[in-house]
Amino acid sequence: MSLVIPDDILQSTQMTEGELKLEIAIMLYKQQKVSSGKVRAWTGLTVIEFQHELKERGLYANYDVEDFQSDMRTLQSNGLL
Repeated sequence: MSLVIPDDILQSTQMTEGELKLEIAIMLYKQQKVSSGKVRAWTGLTVIEFQHELKERGLYANYDVEDFQSDMRTLQSNGLL
């Protein structure tokens, strides 16, 4: 499924597409709708970048089993395990 955000909505936010995408992702993370691993995969952020974005908003990382498993898969696919 794809979500289309009309240009006038994007322009009214005075944000870039990437900034809006990040805000949506962090909102979903804050509401515990998606894991940090999914947010990072969708936005392309590294762990450090994601943690920085959370800190900027006064939020803390919730690191759960799904996050751990996602990180393990990433490490394995990169030949680091």
